[in-house]
Amino acid sequence: MSFSQGISGLNVAAANLDVIGNNIANSGTVGYKSAAATFQDIYAGSRVGLGASVSGVTQNFTQGVPQSSGRPLDVAIVNGSGFYRLASPSGEVLYSRNGQFTPDKDGYIVNAQGLRLTGYGVTANGGLSGGTPTALQIQTASMNPNATTSVETEFNLDARQAVPTKTPFDATDSGTFNYSNSIGPVYDSLGNPHELTAYFVKTGANAWDVYTQADGTAIGAGATTSLTFDNNGNLTAPAGGTFNIAGLNFANGSAAMNMAVDLSGTTQFGNPNGMSKLKQDGYTAGTLTSFSINPDGTITGKFSNEQTKLMGQVVLSSFANPNGLEPKGGNAWGETLASGPALTSTPGEGTKQGALASGVVESSNVDLTSELVNLIVAQRSYQANAQTVKTQDQVVQTLINIR
Repeated sequence: MSFSQGISGLNVAAANLDVIGNNIANSGTVGYKSAAATFQDIYAGSRVGLGASVSGVTQNFTQGVPQSSGRPLDVAIVNGSGFYRLASPSGEVLYSRNGQFTPDKDGYIVNAQGLRLTGYGVTANGGLSGGTPTALQIQTASMNPNATTSVETEFNLDARQAVPTKTPFDATDSGTFNYSNSIGPVYDSLGNPHELTAYFVKTGANAWDVYTQADGTAIGAGATTSLTFDNNGNLTAPAGGTFNIAGLNFANGSAAMNMAVDLSGTTQFGNPNGMSKLKQDGYTAGTLTSFSINPDGTITGKFSNEQTKLMGQVVLSSFANPNGLEPKGGNAWGETLASGPALTSTPGEGTKQGALASGVVESSNVDLTSELVNLIVAQRSYQANAQTVKTQDQVVQTLINIR
């Protein structure tokens, strides 16, 4: 008589209950992957088996359902098998599907366990560093001001208007010009805004003079430039539609300004005067107000001066055999020989690693209905194996009672 079959059955049933219970306990854990115990029979030179044993625990790495969280640093991996690459302060590298991140006091993007999200930083010239991924750190320094060097604008000048009869040009007398509009503000090297205004004076059938002022003061002694149009109303001069304003000094401690004003696209049609485009490259100083993670992993910072700035890029890692990863707890796994080396690259649609969705978390992929059914089956298995032990005990007791 042997109790080994029943005892082994109790052991594997108990292990199965442990795995199912762990799945149920983690049904609300972000990024958790359900597991299943696998079993094998035991034979030892006999056709009668000696029971069963646990051969392993496999995890189901299918994607959980993305759920909106509203937090910009909550990120989910969608349509891919990638993992976030995390680094501990000591340098240990771990991998996770839980994308709940926050910035720490030093600006590092970390998870609840303090592990740092890794990726590519930004070089001095604003590009991505590439190479070996490092812990991503958000720089909170203010953005320096940038002096305006280029203004792009387009107008339509009404071809029906007549040449003004009053001369010379006087910005305070609307009878000496046909049309005016602001083409600012523009910014000096200290980030101070200045109002730049253009005045258009028709001088002939297809000719106009342009006068400019900065903060109400004339730039130069006369017309800044002249415009000519062809019979179809297209701008033909100045060449390229661009004129320059050089040596503009505001006597406020800022450097003298030099700007190229691009009027290409300006027309002379029989429509009312108006502006259709205005763009300039200057801005004042700004402080970081928020940042977000894009589908390709790039991190974009938004500043109070309405500018944006590249602040880094998240990388994702995938494995040839994810089931070979070693669970480390804290929603993280470690690389092993069985998993194969981490294949690390940037995320994106159509990649193996998948793309990122900001403001979203990946829910656990535990199917509670299935787990509760499995729980009943495992419970019955445990009871049946206990009955096997009980029956063996009764048989042995019967033999002992024989006189």
